[in-house]
Amino acid sequence: MAGQNADAVDNSSVRDLAGRLRPGFTLGVAAAAFQIEGALAADGRGPSGWDAFAAKPGKILNGHSPAVACDHYNRVPEDIALIRELGIDSYRFSLSWPRIQPDGRGAFNSQGLGFYDRLVDQLLGAGISPMVTLYHWDTPLPLEHSGGWMNRATAEHFAAYAAAAGKRLGDRVAQWVTLNEPVSVTLNGYALGVHAPGRDLLFKALPSVHHQLLAHGLAVQALRAAGIAGGIGVTNLHSPVRPASGRFTDRLLARVFDLVLNRIYADPILLGRYPKPPAAARPWFRYLTRASDDDLRLISQPLDFYGVNYYYPVKVATGRGPARSPAGRTEVMARMPFHMAPFPEYDITGFGWPVAPDHLGILLRELKDRYGAALPPLYITESGASFPEPEHVTGPIEDARRIDYLAHHLHHAMASTAPGGIAHDVELLGYYVWTLMDNFEWAAGYSQRFGLVHVDFDTLKRTPKTSFYWLQALSRARKARA
Repeated sequence: MAGQNADAVDNSSVRDLAGRLRPGFTLGVAAAAFQIEGALAADGRGPSGWDAFAAKPGKILNGHSPAVACDHYNRVPEDIALIRELGIDSYRFSLSWPRIQPDGRGAFNSQGLGFYDRLVDQLLGAGISPMVTLYHWDTPLPLEHSGGWMNRATAEHFAAYAAAAGKRLGDRVAQWVTLNEPVSVTLNGYALGVHAPGRDLLFKALPSVHHQLLAHGLAVQALRAAGIAGGIGVTNLHSPVRPASGRFTDRLLARVFDLVLNRIYADPILLGRYPKPPAAARPWFRYLTRASDDDLRLISQPLDFYGVNYYYPVKVATGRGPARSPAGRTEVMARMPFHMAPFPEYDITGFGWPVAPDHLGILLRELKDRYGAALPPLYITESGASFPEPEHVTGPIEDARRIDYLAHHLHHAMASTAPGGIAHDVELLGYYVWTLMDNFEWAAGYSQRFGLVHVDFDTLKRTPKTSFYWLQALSRARKARA
């Protein structure tokens, strides 16, 4: 470690935080295939819905292309060396469905399966535990052309893919995540049109919720039938939702948005039923009330863990607002009868998201209050922040705001779940930083840098930031206390 980096992170606050990490608590980093791999046409990979969406003019900021991204597909040894140097316990990554099954149905691609087979072995050889996500938004394009998640058959195809992945990797993977953020797929992809496949169906997008949840249930069955050795869970984005005022309409719309953002996913998975909407909003949710008991039993199978991606709280106010969502600009939002109000008391990230670590404990409390004994042990499977940073560097970036973000979020996670904490009865197993390295940030292209490692997207040079060395110091301090 360079001297200046050691000086920046080797201090009492790191040692104090390390002392708060309970024995067995997992520190990890997370990434997603489409955002880092590149090599979109290599070794038999088929196109995904995101390939097609990104190729459309105006869909990706500044016309950025995911064709190369971080070139992780060709740089796995270099990137695993970075993770090993970081000293964390686990790496959460996703499999590319179209790399493994190019058409989303039928034949599997041995080269694609082989890539992940080698990746898992190399991680284990470096002492890093793999957490594998089956689906992080890259639907094979032929399935998207057949309706994508608006088509129930996609869930059945997903089960066959899950079975193949489980059979090939299941003897070595510690944890499996079926879906990543189904809420983001529905809201951003099918309701607002800011992500692939770019549809703006608003509440008519609700079939995509149910079909993703069916895919989750079928994948749980398929993985267990494959005899995998690891645990199984699912991950969703969760945010505490608050009304902007005590007005009736603000409170009503906040309840509706809480359903859309949180409960229509977690309730059926954990409780086996969809939540009842307020009377005034029932017509919007009519599709979900028709779900069969058989479907709900399939969706609500017992899980080994539940993954929470936490980035920000949400404040809802009555009336139309700007044509943007947390994921990017969309004219659809300007037509909605509500908007997201700011939190002026908090700093914001490069994406404009409020930095509110105290709401993480509030969120954990809400989850336990809602689901009680049905709530499995939790992982924070993503938490991190983008901040403006240069495209080219000659040495480590002093990203103090990211260090502050991670330190405060980890502190609140541990304090809230400690004896006497606001969420003392929540079993929190680990925290995964989003993300290992700067990458293709969906509709924002390469404009938002979340990484612990800076990537020069012209040369693909990796340069660890000061936050990388901070997490490394935290990992070492934690192990020194063991």
